[in-house]
Amino acid sequence: MAFESLSEKLKSVFKQLNSKGSLTEKDVKEALREVKLALLEADVNFRVVKDFVNKVTEKAIGEAVLKSLTPGQQVIKIVNGELTELLGSANAKLTFSSKPPTVYMLAGLQGAGKTTAAGKLACYLKKQNKKPLLAACDIYRPAAIKQLQVVGNNYNIPVFSMGDKISPVDIAKAALSHAKDNYFDVVILDTAGRLHINEELMAELTEIKTSVFPQEILLVIDAMTGQDAVTVAQSFNEQLGLDGIIITKLDGDTRGGAALSIRHVTGKPIKFVGMGEKASDLEAFYPDRMASRILGMGDVLSLIEKAQSAFDQKEAMELEKKMRTNEFSLEDFLSQLQQVKKMGSIKDILGMIPGMGNLNIKDEDINDKDFAFIEAIIRSMTPQERRNPHILNGSRKKRIASGSGRSIQEVNRLLKQFEEMKKMMKTFTEASRGKRGKMRLPFM
Repeated sequence: MAFESLSEKLKSVFKQLNSKGSLTEKDVKEALREVKLALLEADVNFRVVKDFVNKVTEKAIGEAVLKSLTPGQQVIKIVNGELTELLGSANAKLTFSSKPPTVYMLAGLQGAGKTTAAGKLACYLKKQNKKPLLAACDIYRPAAIKQLQVVGNNYNIPVFSMGDKISPVDIAKAALSHAKDNYFDVVILDTAGRLHINEELMAELTEIKTSVFPQEILLVIDAMTGQDAVTVAQSFNEQLGLDGIIITKLDGDTRGGAALSIRHVTGKPIKFVGMGEKASDLEAFYPDRMASRILGMGDVLSLIEKAQSAFDQKEAMELEKKMRTNEFSLEDFLSQLQQVKKMGSIKDILGMIPGMGNLNIKDEDINDKDFAFIEAIIRSMTPQERRNPHILNGSRKKRIASGSGRSIQEVNRLLKQFEEMKKMMKTFTEASRGKRGKMRLPFM
């Protein structure tokens, strides 16, 4: 999970601060020394760490903080504010040309994930009622054009290509002309990368820039490259002039140093982050939300947005009705599991809930494979058994266990958990309808 190691270290430091009723200047400086070490271990640029800690120290050792009723919380509030500022203060949205089509040019080194990011960005724009076109401008990397076509096919996005014998500049021009003729709102140029920055690469990108005048040049950076990502971003910005940054594979980097350094060093906003393999895993970047998640404070707004995109409104209303009438079945349960899976990793979802980030949940505590096991058990039942689990006798359970590749004990455990959940739902729905009486959860 992104920033996992940094988040754990910071939560440990702040837990110690909050455990003290009052703070001295020495307490704050010792805590911030630990914060400094945590940031450096997270691969954050040294100059960025130094500047960040100095700013926090200056604000945190003031009399108003140290003599407040909750000095520990005041320090955390300051760190949260400075962390948000470091990440860019506010969400930097994509800008659009006043006269369509809007051209976005993606640049970056080989392996950063440009082609996949291009497809995900197109999907993001499609959800905003735009009509995007992907343009294959990488004529050098073997199968680069084919890869973009596969990505476009997977996401149902048209791809413009002219093979690998035409110059990338001419392809970009032709793609823009094709987009105008066919009423596309957006053109996304998937340009070539190199294993490292060189004059030939920059010259080609500059020529594309001066030929089609992209609305924005977006640098695609692999979070896993750590400090090298900052150097790459600086070079591209100096030679090409960037408008924003897309950080890919952030879900695979537990340190997160690149994201914390790039904005400060380049002055260019992070516009999107890649948090997984699915098209929906390219997320608009919100500095305040990310800072809150890093500090274990949750991210309710992102959680709500994920839920809104994953859950069908009509199904949700039907489900609410079934809860009221106690008709919730294993078929409904399976449907809900499938919709929750669309929201991403369960551990990441829990991390968005305020307070849950402080529980120090380990990977083995929350296993997404459990969903697959539950799904297998339910799918091994007949429709009648899913709707009426009370008919499940010993022989039926044995058949279900065999069909799902699980044990009878696991089948029994699932049925018990389902019944407890139904009781809990009934309790909550009765309470919401104004019935009196003490609410008691079935597991208490």
